[in-house]
Amino acid sequence: MSAVCVYCGSSDGVPQRYLDLAAEVGLAIAARGWSLVSGGGRKSMMGAVALAARRGGARTVGVIPRSMVEREWADHDSDELLVTETMRERKALMEAHADAFLALPGGIGTCEELFEVWTSGSLGLHDKPVVVLDPDGHYTGLLDWVGGLVEGGFASQHSPLTRLVVATTVDQALAACDVSRSVV
Repeated sequence: MSAVCVYCGSSDGVPQRYLDLAAEVGLAIAARGWSLVSGGGRKSMMGAVALAARRGGARTVGVIPRSMVEREWADHDSDELLVTETMRERKALMEAHADAFLALPGGIGTCEELFEVWTSGSLGLHDKPVVVLDPDGHYTGLLDWVGGLVEGGFASQHSPLTRLVVATTVDQALAACDVSRSVV
C-alpha cells in the first residue's frame, strides 16, 4: 500500500475548479487502494482531498500543528490526526508517513513544502517521487524561474530539474507517484 502526501491550497476563496481537482485526486488515491497524508486541515482544497479520499474508502492521516487545531481548522474525521508543536515537526511527520509527494495548486505554504521535499530528494536524502499536478499552468512562472537557475549557474541541469515530475492530469500525476512501478 502506498501513502501519498498531498500539498495544496488551504485558503478560503480558492476557485471551485481547484476544489474539484482536489476531490478528484482524493477519489483517485482511494481507487488505487492508497492512503492519503495531508496537512490535517478541513478547509478548502486540503479538506476536499481528505473528504473525497475517505468517501472512496482511503485511510487518511492528517498532520497539523497544535496552533491550527486550536483555531478549529483540524480535520477531526481523519483516521489518524497527528498533532505537532511546530510546522517543522509537521513537515517531518508528513514526510515520514509518505511514499510519494504530490503538489496541487496552492500558495506560498504549498510552494514551501514542495521545495523542501524536492530539495531533499535532489540532495539524495530520500528517493520518493515528487510530483506537481498542474492542469492549467498555475506553476508555469515558478518552473520558468527554476529553469533560469540552471542558466545562471545556480543549479545543475540534471539534478533538481529532472527530480521533479510535472503532470497535467490526475492519472499522469498518480502514475508518477506509484512507487510499485519500480519494483521488478
